[in-house]
Amino acid sequence: MELIFIFVSIARPVGNIFEIYKQLEERNVIISFKGVMTSEILTTILQIMESRMDKLEERPKIRKKVFNVLVECLQNLYHHIDDDIDDKSTPQNKRNCLFILARENAAYIITTGNYIKPEDSPILEEKLDTINGMTRDELKSYYKQVLNEGTMSDKGTAGLGMIDIARKSGKKLEYDLTPINENLTFFSLSVRIQE
Repeated sequence: MELIFIFVSIARPVGNIFEIYKQLEERNVIISFKGVMTSEILTTILQIMESRMDKLEERPKIRKKVFNVLVECLQNLYHHIDDDIDDKSTPQNKRNCLFILARENAAYIITTGNYIKPEDSPILEEKLDTINGMTRDELKSYYKQVLNEGTMSDKGTAGLGMIDIARKSGKKLEYDLTPINENLTFFSLSVRIQE
């Protein structure tokens, strides 16, 4: 599954709203968000998803997996937005992020995106490749190791989020690091969840 992105020119927003709507429908998008992730928005998204899962009458096992991965992904967006990215050359708000949850047959796909500093890309890529190269049992051991030995980052985390997402989804983490300019890289993550 490729990362979910919707490309629609909004030069004429009123005329293109239906095009955006059609693309969201075609990709079975349940909920999407673009903006600055706050604790209030995080809580609201979780409440909306709980309600949507009720309406979909999803089985408890898949429901729990989706909710657990969703919490980790949203917390990553909330905690790991770089406040100190210094880039005046682009008009985007560097604290903006993207979140999309879609359904594809029996699977749910959570896609996130946010800006990071280019110098953080190699470290993140190495970490994700290490996680993707592990078996379920190795991930469990690695999680315990990082939990016991991990030092807290300046964001107050020990780096367990991505490990936990891989463990709970049971799938490889699909990601992309897109250089924007010398001060910005856009990090995209896509996670598939199914029974």
